[in-house]
Amino acid sequence: MENTILHLDLDTFFVSVERLLDSRLMGKPVLIGGTSDRGVVASCSYEARAYGVHSAMPMKRAKELCPDAIQIRGNSGTYTKYSEMVTEIIKETVPLYEKTSIDEFYADLTGMDRFFNSYQMSTELRKRIIKETGLPISFGLSKNKTVSKIATGEAKPNNQLRIDYGKEKTFLAPLSISKIPMVGQKTQITLYGLGVKRIQTIQEMPVELMEKVLGQNGISIWKKANGVDTSPVIPYSERKSISTERTFDRDTIDVYKLRGILTAMAENLAFQLRRGLKLTACVTVKVRYSDFNTYTLQSRIPYTSADHILIPKTLELFEKLYQKRLLVRLIGVRFSRLVEGGLQINLFDDSEEMINLYHAMDKIRDKYGDRSVLRAYGMEAKTISRFNPFTGEPPPLLANRRQ
Repeated sequence: MENTILHLDLDTFFVSVERLLDSRLMGKPVLIGGTSDRGVVASCSYEARAYGVHSAMPMKRAKELCPDAIQIRGNSGTYTKYSEMVTEIIKETVPLYEKTSIDEFYADLTGMDRFFNSYQMSTELRKRIIKETGLPISFGLSKNKTVSKIATGEAKPNNQLRIDYGKEKTFLAPLSISKIPMVGQKTQITLYGLGVKRIQTIQEMPVELMEKVLGQNGISIWKKANGVDTSPVIPYSERKSISTERTFDRDTIDVYKLRGILTAMAENLAFQLRRGLKLTACVTVKVRYSDFNTYTLQSRIPYTSADHILIPKTLELFEKLYQKRLLVRLIGVRFSRLVEGGLQINLFDDSEEMINLYHAMDKIRDKYGDRSVLRAYGMEAKTISRFNPFTGEPPPLLANRRQ
């Protein structure tokens, strides 16, 4: 039995949501992101893309390319709500699905043709999403993830495309190598240097040459170019939370110390989120007093993985929870309601400098350990270096050491 894999992608998701809220934006170039010149484009409409604008571009440059574009700061809480609406519809319809980002999904429809036409089922699912949410969405349907994802890209905007079994190579051949997932700018430059611009050229190359030029990555690209991809649809049941806590050798009322350790905890957990390409929508703070009475307080927030949002929220919850003049035995922080996603959803709040700062700090931590860069306020907290909670290793993120 051949696999049947569906890929769904909401078209210019942030822009589409804004157009639902304000129909005057229809047909106009729209930029979502930081509204200052130092801001960054989180999303842009197709009308803006026609001027050369793209996501993650400095807003100042985007405005130079498209001076008539309408700038909107964006609201991550609103986008999260609509994403969850779409997720619920997909969850009710397909037997197995994977949510890979706030606006992108895979579904495994293998075997469904015995009972129902998979293409018809996909078409009806797309129609239902459009009808119930008002959002445009495109899909690709084929035998594997790679071909379906590329097909979705070719179907956009707001359309659908099925690649029949055995037609994968023919479909891929005339397309640019940039269409292959995992082919970034550096890899493109390398392949362009070899005169390779179309997928058909890779199909005609021996796999040994691709391996010689790009190593193991070259083999993967060669397989994808030939329509070969055995990666499964992973059920949407990823880790729901990450947390850490600290028990003190001597109970304390040193508020400065408590705030510093909470800062380090939140900072470390946020780094783990970004390294695992995750976002959180709920922050919880835990306090246990010397009499062993334990209290927790949590707050729902728009999806994020940014220190400058998570640390203040953690300290805010602690201030509400902490009963002064009582000795504290243990404190802890938990981030829950995790989903896949990088910094994209924060782009409309952050400047280019802020995003570059996070990337630089995380790169240093990955190489030299998580204590290589940290806020001075949280230096008392001792953390475990290079621990990744999304590789199957056990928690905690911070050592539950006594001080």
